[in-house]
Amino acid sequence: MTWLWYGLSFALVVLDQWTKQLAVGYFMLGQHKPITPFFDLTLAYNRGAAFSFLSNAGGWQRWFFTAISAGVSVVLVVWLWRLGSRQRVLALGLALVLGGALGNLYDRVALGYVVDFISLHYRDYYWPAFNVADSAITCGAVLLFVDMFMEQGEVGDTHGK
Repeated sequence: MTWLWYGLSFALVVLDQWTKQLAVGYFMLGQHKPITPFFDLTLAYNRGAAFSFLSNAGGWQRWFFTAISAGVSVVLVVWLWRLGSRQRVLALGLALVLGGALGNLYDRVALGYVVDFISLHYRDYYWPAFNVADSAITCGAVLLFVDMFMEQGEVGDTHGK
């Protein structure tokens, strides 16, 4: 079962990189393409962390966030390997976080920044741009949170007991 979760993580990395390549190929930096009244496609480069945290820190943050992503990815690979086969919700959450972390890690190493292209907004209030990897990390984190509160015997029996 573990290889299924690794496969999901790999598929997320592929999807993330493909969509980022599409964004880079179709848009100029900062260009917006409205899709709905609250959703645009745009091209942004994030040299920092979430919400561009430390994006103007002078360059050292690239390697700092690379090291954190690499370390977290190693922990997630081992954690997934050690999970019981009945811990499906936890495994899915970990696989999503791993795939997202690896997708953004690749960008940091290869480009020096993370490519973002999804923009949500309400009127003139914009959420920071994000990408498929960020979405996977967010969904995975929600599943990890849900797993913490699931009671033994519920759907997924997350604690393998």
